[in-house]
Amino acid sequence: MSKDFKVPKYVFRLLLFSIIVAAPTIVMPVVLPKYSSPALPFIVLFFFFLTLFTLYIVLRDSSMRESKKFVSGYIVSRTVKFMTCLLFMLIYIIVNKEDRWNFAFAFLIIYFLYAAFEVFIIKRENDKLSQQQRERQQQESQE
Repeated sequence: MSKDFKVPKYVFRLLLFSIIVAAPTIVMPVVLPKYSSPALPFIVLFFFFLTLFTLYIVLRDSSMRESKKFVSGYIVSRTVKFMTCLLFMLIYIIVNKEDRWNFAFAFLIIYFLYAAFEVFIIKRENDKLSQQQRERQQQESQE
């Protein structure tokens, strides 16, 4: 690893968000065991790594975010995320039929939480990049 490597802020935000989402999933089996799936913590872990991967795909190169490559990278990340989620859900439901409804409900809730978080992060990162570009253009025009 080079000395210039810096962990992006979105990784820390994702980790914090995942801890916040994981807290109720750990408490829920104790408080509401009838409505809880034993897979809840694993769903959060699954979405942590999947969201980390999709954010990396979309935000890995700031020059890519300026071009049409951003759109294709975003579409690829959405497709990979959707197919992976579908496969994960399908495998779990086939293997563990008695828990399918609790699992599916929890999975969808956590999916939407992470999807909203992902949109927030991508918008924030792109806004920051746009601001930096405007500042550079202002500096160039002043020179």
